[in-house]
Amino acid sequence: MTGPGSSPPIVVMGVQGSGKSTVAELLAERLGARAVDGDRLHSAANVAKMAAGVPLGDEDREPWLRTIGRLLDADRDTGIVVVCSALRRSYRDLLRSEAPGTVFVHLFGSFELISSRVNSRTHEYMPPALLKSQFDTLEPLQDDEAGIALDVSASPAELADAVVAFLRVLRPADAERR
Repeated sequence: MTGPGSSPPIVVMGVQGSGKSTVAELLAERLGARAVDGDRLHSAANVAKMAAGVPLGDEDREPWLRTIGRLLDADRDTGIVVVCSALRRSYRDLLRSEAPGTVFVHLFGSFELISSRVNSRTHEYMPPALLKSQFDTLEPLQDDEAGIALDVSASPAELADAVVAFLRVLRPADAERR
């Protein structure tokens, strides 16, 4: 399964430091799709809040999620993989309301592993202090959501390959009904 439009719109989700951007880039390459960093779509006000160590509220996230959802829908025929934390079920529902059939790739790992990653890197506006609030907010994928959950202890290449294998067996009707 490669080539534009041969996969549903995809969101690579999880807390900061889970490897979303790296896996999304590899996955997009394998699928012949475009990778988009959803963080680049945040408003200046949201970026300022996060840079100050203030977690975003739902009212901050809604316009951002709608923007991502519209992008997912607009680029579905050419292939798109978007990086977006999508930590709550309600956020994923909002994304699916804008882009039905979106498939989620939830990258997860232990707090200790991800914390060690976050503390060894620099991010322009996501301080390590926000990691705890992200873990507290996270609602894992539910059985009725089209997607796959993958442990980040595997390499990024192995994770991207696992998603491609998952997409091969996912019937389009499965994604549409979820």
